[in-house]
Formats: sequence, C-alpha cells, structure tokens
Amino acid sequence: MHCSFPRGRAGLALLCFVGACNGGTADTESARPAGVSAIASVAPDAKTAPLAEYRPGADACGEDGALSGRIYGAVSVDLDWRAAAMSCEGMPRPHGEGARLRFSGRAGDSGLAFIIAMPSLERGVPMRGVPSNVTVIEEGAGRFFSAADLETCWTDIEMGGAPVEDAVYRVEGVLYCIAPLAEIGGDASVTLDELEFVGRLAWPTEP
Repeated sequence: MHCSFPRGRAGLALLCFVGACNGGTADTESARPAGVSAIASVAPDAKTAPLAEYRPGADACGEDGALSGRIYGAVSVDLDWRAAAMSCEGMPRPHGEGARLRFSGRAGDSGLAFIIAMPSLERGVPMRGVPSNVTVIEEGAGRFFSAADLETCWTDIEMGGAPVEDAVYRVEGVLYCIAPLAEIGGDASVTLDELEFVGRLAWPTEP
C-alpha cells in the first residue's frame, strides 16, 4: 500500500486536534444503549444491504482491495486481507450524511467485519481527520464492538475526483482510534491499531 499519511504520536495528535475542531454527534453505527435491544438497533446498519452496482467480494473490493492492521483485546489478530479473500461494500449513508465502508473476512476460526461510517465525508474529495463511527462485528459469535461517539476514531482518506467506473470511486485510507471500542451488551472491548484499507465506494450523484 502507498498511503502517505502521518504516523506515530505526532500524526495521531494532529488527528485528535482536527477531530476536536470538526466536532460531531453520535451516529447510529456507534450508539451504545445497553442490553439486547442495543444489538438489535446496530445490527441492521452493520449488515448493510449489498451494493446494487456489483456483488460483494473481490469485484466490490477492486483488484487492489486490502485491509491490514491489528486488533487486540477480546479479539486479537493481525490482519492482512487482500481482495480475493475478503468482501467489501461502500455506499452513501442515509439523508446525505457522508458514506460508510464495510470490510469483512476470515480471522483464524472467526469471521470479522469492520464498518467505518464517516458522516462528514464528501464525494471525490481527499480528507484528513474525518470523525468516524467504527463498529467491529465478530461474526458467528454475534458480538458487536463500537465507538461511543465521533470523538474516538478518525480517518484519513483519499478518493479520486473522478470515479473508476460509473459512480464508483476507489478509496484508500488509514483509520486511527485513541480508545478501545466497547462491547455492546457486554463488558469486553477491542483496540484497533491503524487500520489501512483500499476499497471501492459506490456513490452516485443526486438525480
């Protein structure tokens, strides 16, 4: 991968500053009410509908699709996924509030899915320090881990001004989180180390 984003504490401090300036409100992808009803409220958004433009899988990831990084805590694994072995989705969020990306694949004996929601993302514009709601799903076990608000995670993202095909953009970025993601309806948590990703985002223009 060839992201040229800030690294280490200095880069993270810059992202924290940008995120604080941008502000933001809690998003449905990361709301954390307690109990079973909390899981029910997150699950529909976490399991987003397949893209109409193409089926999930390598096609939706693009030939160079990838996700790498490390997750530890209640789930611990080093990630190094490539397009042929993962599924990707990318679509605008409801009410014109940015977009979301979803990456999923196998991690040992489990399946993992990562949903990155960016309410302030703009189509075709490279952006740094985009406040992000992040949800991690341990598929099969039915466990959800989520950021409490828009003040925990940020994304640096590159998006070409022109789509690679009709209304589909190539996206590349790095996700940073400064605190663990708490388990919904439980007392565990997971921590993410700089997730780097490449995928596709289907974002048609308004009619």
